[in-house]
Amino acid sequence: MEPLAERMRPRTLDEYVGQSHLVGKGAVLRNMIDSRHISSFILWGPPGVGKTTLAQIIANKLETPFYTLSAIANGVKDVRSVIEKAKSNRFFNAPSPILFIDEIHRFSKSQQDSLLGAVEKGVVTLIGATTENPSFEVIRPLLSRCQVYVLKSLDKKELLKLLDQAITKDIYLKEKDIKIKESEALLRYSGGDARKLLNILELVIEASEEDNKVIITNENVVNCLQQNPLAYDKDGEMHYDIISAFIKSIRGSDPDATLYWMARMIEGGEDPQFIARRLVISASEDIGLANPNALLLANAAFDTVMKIGWPEARIALAEAAVYLAVSPKSNSAYLGIDAALAEVKESGNQPVPLPIRNAPTKLMKSLGYNDGYKYPHDYPGHFTEQQYLPDALKNKRFWYAQHSPQEEKHYQWMVQCWGERYKK
Repeated sequence: MEPLAERMRPRTLDEYVGQSHLVGKGAVLRNMIDSRHISSFILWGPPGVGKTTLAQIIANKLETPFYTLSAIANGVKDVRSVIEKAKSNRFFNAPSPILFIDEIHRFSKSQQDSLLGAVEKGVVTLIGATTENPSFEVIRPLLSRCQVYVLKSLDKKELLKLLDQAITKDIYLKEKDIKIKESEALLRYSGGDARKLLNILELVIEASEEDNKVIITNENVVNCLQQNPLAYDKDGEMHYDIISAFIKSIRGSDPDATLYWMARMIEGGEDPQFIARRLVISASEDIGLANPNALLLANAAFDTVMKIGWPEARIALAEAAVYLAVSPKSNSAYLGIDAALAEVKESGNQPVPLPIRNAPTKLMKSLGYNDGYKYPHDYPGHFTEQQYLPDALKNKRFWYAQHSPQEEKHYQWMVQCWGERYKK
C-alpha cells in the first residue's frame, strides 16, 4: 500500500493546497499554466511544500512529455540522453517537453552546463526544484534563463485543511472513525511540511490500539514519536525561526539570548559549520567597521570548527558569538554596497575616467588612458584629491559613517582628505 502522503498527492491545481501567491486565481504561475505557455523556472522552498507535485500537475495540464532527473543518480550522459529523447518527442507547435530536476542545487557545474543549450533553444522547458538559495547553487547562465518562484511553508489553516482532507477523503482513512481532538503537536512537528504532517498522522493512526476508532491528542502524538514537540527541526520552519532569533539577538547586543538560541541549535543537532557561517555573515553585516576584528574572530571560529569539531567547537562558537553580541554595531559598509549596486542598476555602465584607466599599450596611451593620474604616495599624507568616480556620478556618496568610536576615526580621515564632500 502506498504511503498516505503519496495517496493524497494532488492531481490538479484545484486540489493543490498552499502557494496561493503563485497558483491562486489570477496569480502569475496560474495564469501561465492556464495559457498553456510556460517558460523555464525554478521552484525554491523548504521540503514538503509541493514543489514536485506542482511540476507534475503542470505536465498533466499541458499534456506534454515529462522527464525527471536526479542529481544523485544521473550524470551528464543521462542529461544529454533525456535531451535527445525530448527532441525526438517534440511535435510542431506542441509545448516543449518538461524536464523536472529535483534538488537541482546538487547538480554539478558540468551537469548544469549540459542543460544550457536545450533550455535556451526551447528543446525542453526546465522546472527545477531546490531547498537551497538558487543564487548560490545554480550557475549564472542557467539562472538567467529561468524565473525563480519562492514557495512558502504551509500555514496552520492550510495544514488543518490537509488533515481534514486526509481523514475524510483518503480511501482507507475515511472508513475509520478518526477524530483530531488536539492538533498543536501535529502542526508543530510538521514544521509547515505537508509530507511530514501526513507521515506523522499515518504513524499515529497505525500506532493506535484500536483499529477503527482513533482519537488524536497532543499526548499520543508525542508518545508515538518519542520526541519533544519543541525540538529543533533542521528541515522545518523552526530552523529558520531559531536562526533568525540567534542573528537578531547578536544584532540587538544581547549575549544571553545569543547563547540561548545557539544552545537550542546545538541541542537540536544543527551543523556547526552552519552556525559558524552565520557568525561570519553577522560580523560583516552587523558589526562591520565599528569593530573590524569581529570578522577576524568569526573566521577564526569557523576554522576552529573545521579543525576540532564537536563538542569542543561549541566553545569557540560561543566565544565568537558573545564577542559579536557585545561589540559596537555598524552596517555602513553593508548599506554602502547596496546603494552602489542600486546605482549601477539605475545608471548602467558608466565609463571609467581616463586618468585612472589602465594603459599597457602605446595605443591606449595615445588615447589619453592614464593621462594625468596622480600617484597618491607621491604626496604628503599619501593622499591627493582627484576624481575616481565616473563623470556622471562624481559627486555621488555611497558610504556614510555611523560614528562608532572606531568608525569615527575613518570618518575624520575622510573629512581631512575630502573636506566638504564628507561633511554633507
